[in-house]
Amino acid sequence: MSIFSAPDFDGHRQVSYFHDSGTGLSAIIAVHDLTLGPALGGCRMYPYANENAALADVLRLSRGMTYKAAMAGVPLGGAKSVIIGNPHTEKTPAMMQAMGRAIEEMGGRYIAGEDIGTNPADMVQFRSQTRYVSCIDVADGGYGDPAPMTALGVFQSIRAAGRHRWGSDTLEGRTVAIQGVGNVGYALAGLIARAGGALIVADTHQPNVDRAVADFGAEVTDPGDILFTEADILAPCAVGAILNDATIPGLRARIVAGAANNQLAEARHGDALRNAGIVYVPDYVANGGGLVSCAAEWYGTDRSRIEPDVLKIEDTVARILVDADQAGIATSTAADRLAREIIAAAKTARGK
Repeated sequence: MSIFSAPDFDGHRQVSYFHDSGTGLSAIIAVHDLTLGPALGGCRMYPYANENAALADVLRLSRGMTYKAAMAGVPLGGAKSVIIGNPHTEKTPAMMQAMGRAIEEMGGRYIAGEDIGTNPADMVQFRSQTRYVSCIDVADGGYGDPAPMTALGVFQSIRAAGRHRWGSDTLEGRTVAIQGVGNVGYALAGLIARAGGALIVADTHQPNVDRAVADFGAEVTDPGDILFTEADILAPCAVGAILNDATIPGLRARIVAGAANNQLAEARHGDALRNAGIVYVPDYVANGGGLVSCAAEWYGTDRSRIEPDVLKIEDTVARILVDADQAGIATSTAADRLAREIIAAAKTARGK
């Protein structure tokens, strides 16, 4: 497949392929936009079915990072990287070091962070080869796991959506179904439980489920059923493309707000959610808290400013929901429009 004819190509600035025969590394780095600053995005390791699947994922994810940065108000562009392989069986320190060298070859255009299939130990291996890494553990000189800030942003998004839908942002008496209770989903579950909400959770990794039950008294359902569970709010915090032609008709929640990237299988599914009467918080707005944390680490911003900046996500969500209603458009369309306006204004200001 030609990159320029790929369905998810969106005027990306740079798409680079990297291979290291000695370690088995096969990776793609996609830089979508650099208007607001150097491009920061996580490195995902996943056993993609083929190269085209990996390309589609990295193109979509990098575009989402551009919009996420714009909406979060951080001076960063959008990028993402993917490593083709099983992180549980194929990853080695040498491979991660090879990925660090690939990042270094980007010359500062791309700053890496954690994503699905990578962890703080991998970031240390990256950093042994390049300084263009963020989201580092405190013990290694960084600001620590960004997952709690991602969860806080999603929590604030749920509050904003509840106020828009029901006229109240309280979670007392509300049930939240969380798909995926890994680092972010677990942190979100804690916030919801402490706010008085009831939890229904599902995860393909049983220890994650057991922890949510033990710590928060969560009810458990099968991963195949979680999207269709009777709940007030659905919080997708696992894989993407779960809002599609097959799933949307069966959704029973009235609000969808979660941390997973690229929840809409296609842009038109934002309209499908609107037509179904479901309030959808665009994922790259809801999950921007982690990026705020990583951006603060990269620029050396005082840590005390991170949480107040993440709390602003609530106001951004409220604006998008109102804009969408007033224009009679999907919330995803309203968010995309606002993100493009922010980027266009920055280009104009810089004479680009």
